[in-house]
Amino acid sequence: MNIRKELVQLIQVCSVFSGAFMFWNLLGLVCNTPSPITVVISGSMEPAFQRGDILFLYNRMNINSKTGLEIQNVGDIVVYNLDNREVPIVHRVIHEYQVESKQRNAKKQDAPKHKQYLLTKGDNNNIHDVSLYGRGKKYLNTERDILGTVKFYIPQLGYLTIWINENPKFQKLFYVVLLLISLYE
Repeated sequence: MNIRKELVQLIQVCSVFSGAFMFWNLLGLVCNTPSPITVVISGSMEPAFQRGDILFLYNRMNINSKTGLEIQNVGDIVVYNLDNREVPIVHRVIHEYQVESKQRNAKKQDAPKHKQYLLTKGDNNNIHDVSLYGRGKKYLNTERDILGTVKFYIPQLGYLTIWINENPKFQKLFYVVLLLISLYE
């Protein structure tokens, strides 16, 4: 057993994992979202997206010329995260409205602040998502709840992720195989 060779392999494995971690964070920074890639796990957006499609998100929206507010448009497909759910939801914006409130700035002058709120619905669902939002919440706040807008997707490629997450035995086996492959190199 050559200790030097073992250390080189360990450094290579760590380099691969740290490189993947840096790539994920850089992609999140460029796309302005903590989760730039997500997998569709339900059929609520059929026929637009199928279970297993990989979605690429971007959270730098259009600027409204009147308000200067970054906005989502009706018809956009957004991914949002709620406090009462651990998995992000992919649905279409069916209604949006903006609220202007007066807030004091550092110079003690009244300055209008615009906020946008969204109502969403899955294409394959019969009703809107208000029941998903939580108690007393009728709209999503774009600043707080929206992870990003879907910009493009790759069909069916996310099935491996779904399969691994739904089968805990295979999940452990998958991680062991990955570790063995990285150590074998």
